[in-house]
Amino acid sequence: MAAPVEHDKRQKKILEKALTVFEEEGFEDATYQKIADKCGITRTILYLYFKNKKEIFIYSIKQFLTSIEEKLISIRANSSLSCQEKLTKVLFEVFNLFEKNLKLLFVLIDYLLHISKKEVNPGARVRRRIIKLHHILANIIVDGMRSGELKKTNVKKVRYYLHTFIETAVYQLAVLKNDNLDELREAVVFAVEQLKA
Repeated sequence: MAAPVEHDKRQKKILEKALTVFEEEGFEDATYQKIADKCGITRTILYLYFKNKKEIFIYSIKQFLTSIEEKLISIRANSSLSCQEKLTKVLFEVFNLFEKNLKLLFVLIDYLLHISKKEVNPGARVRRRIIKLHHILANIIVDGMRSGELKKTNVKKVRYYLHTFIETAVYQLAVLKNDNLDELREAVVFAVEQLKA
């Protein structure tokens, strides 16, 4: 008798393996068959889990981002760090993620360009995916102002300002092909220092 396969575990494994297919092939060239082959299953079984390639991609990215968000939440919760250290560490963690997953970053940009050709607003998709990051940054800023560690300021504007470092990181790595973000890290340290009360 065959052992029952746990649906959630199998789905998670499919998403992990699918992400590697997207990294290797890009969004446009990744096919349903290539994903099924990478997972060692048939297309029919894959259809039991996901209706199309786009759905697999979106769920793969969502699963990947959830693991990152958990790291960022743990940074915010770390009481041994100052608020300045938390802000810096959160941004550096995102930079590290980009540097370690450069192929995935290219695939994400490729996907955003792909959907923008179909008159879908990629900005709305990006905002939905980064809302938790914005909340984490805003909460750290509020915590810092309450504790007196950070200046009283407009939280929304500072959060936006700090988020522009993330957009700059994407630009430097994906467009300018910089091999590291060391200068940007220095700029983050300087910017966060300016928030000190």
